[in-house]
Amino acid sequence: MARQETLAAVDLGSNSFHLQIGRVVDGQIYPLDSLREVVRIGAGLTADKRIDRATQARALEALRRFGERLRGFPRASVRAVGTNTLRVAKNAPQFLREARHELGFPIEVIAGREEARLIYLGVAHAMPPAPHKRLVIDIGGGSTELVIGTGLEPQLTESLYMGCVSYSLKYFSEGRVDKSRFKAAELAARQQVAGIVLGYRAAGWQEAVGSSGTARSIEAILRENGYAEQGITRDGLERLRSLLVKQERADPERIAGLRANRAPVLPGGVAIMSAVCDELGIEAMAVSEGALRHGVLYDLLGRVQHKDMRAATVAQFVRRYHVDAAQVERVRRLALTIYDALAPGREREDDADRQMLEWAAALAEIGLSIEHAQYHKHSAYVLQNADMPGFSRMEQQRLARIVLAHRGKLGKMHDAGLEAADWPLVFALRLAALILRRRTDVKLPLLRVAPDEGGFEIELAQSWLDDNPLSAAALEDEAGHWKSVGMKLAVSGLSDKKVSVLNRG
Repeated sequence: MARQETLAAVDLGSNSFHLQIGRVVDGQIYPLDSLREVVRIGAGLTADKRIDRATQARALEALRRFGERLRGFPRASVRAVGTNTLRVAKNAPQFLREARHELGFPIEVIAGREEARLIYLGVAHAMPPAPHKRLVIDIGGGSTELVIGTGLEPQLTESLYMGCVSYSLKYFSEGRVDKSRFKAAELAARQQVAGIVLGYRAAGWQEAVGSSGTARSIEAILRENGYAEQGITRDGLERLRSLLVKQERADPERIAGLRANRAPVLPGGVAIMSAVCDELGIEAMAVSEGALRHGVLYDLLGRVQHKDMRAATVAQFVRRYHVDAAQVERVRRLALTIYDALAPGREREDDADRQMLEWAAALAEIGLSIEHAQYHKHSAYVLQNADMPGFSRMEQQRLARIVLAHRGKLGKMHDAGLEAADWPLVFALRLAALILRRRTDVKLPLLRVAPDEGGFEIELAQSWLDDNPLSAAALEDEAGHWKSVGMKLAVSGLSDKKVSVLNRG
């Protein structure tokens, strides 16, 4: 990947959208610019889990402004991620198509635990190095992430389905606050946290840290009202809770330190923070300036510097599922050779499709550890549903599609969502797996491949086809599989004379 001196992260949160731009100097990122838009996309979710059109319009307008700021940035320098609301909204795919157009860059929807990993990365880089374990708590608009880690490495990650926007709407409708509403909100939050308490207490931590808008807002109010000198304390939270009940609403005119744009979602955030502290026995926590967008920047920096978390995840999956490493390497090399031959001269270093093919080749056989028959279906299921640090949901779904299509009948893939850019990857992986089905180190035949109108062409030495009738028959069947999806695969044999000429060339 080309060296990038300026990187940008876009965080499409359920409460606010953030754009963070930083300059890379000696492996560190120094802030250059930031933009924040209070879109509150989570509040636009209808009862049937669809983002209403008015909220979409606000979101698209915010992304249009972000897109103007990012104009001229290389594709590899920008990463945009969506969180909880875009995970649950039924019309997220349609919205994301419009959003990508306005922003000018792809938008990835990340899973909850991936969000937690990135949040921890952002917080860890924003705080002084420490040898002890930290518990990071991030209350977002639609979800709350809790992470225990040491240094830059998260060790325990969790994402709970509760956030300051969703809880404020559900338990504090029209901004009304009273004891019974707080009690109901806190009880619901405690029930969410209860499921992870044993595991988190067993792991232990020496320092609790709050991140993102809810934590920073609570800290500012506690400090301005004299409830705590710094950070967030249990006593300060109780006093803030009492103040909100007394005022009967989160009123910026009457509560020092409360910003007007934070007021509508403060009660839900305070209820969740109180419940987390009660369940986990937290008396005090520091507050960090680091957040998801900062973690996205550092994760992007890792990709630029060839320290991609996704590569580490692929290697870990290969080990976990006891994949035949020698066969992986054979298939990987041949699949990439076939892919490169389809478009000679294409730049390889920043080719995301080529990277996707490499990962698919490595992970295609993880299902063998479950069952040999139909193993590709097991592989695809794991890839679609497992926690894969570094990968977005879209990347996991694409990996699963390619792996599912790499063997067996292609006709079954009509409803699998394969896109035009997927087919060359499927072709390269299917052909490599077919030729290398003996799973041994053998001399490969002369092989020429090329794209054809509506499909692909393969040329092989006729003598090799004659000596390998099983593979020859499989290639004939392969042409039928491609025909079933409306594509052509032409297979032809080359004479020994032609092969000799090509080899001399």
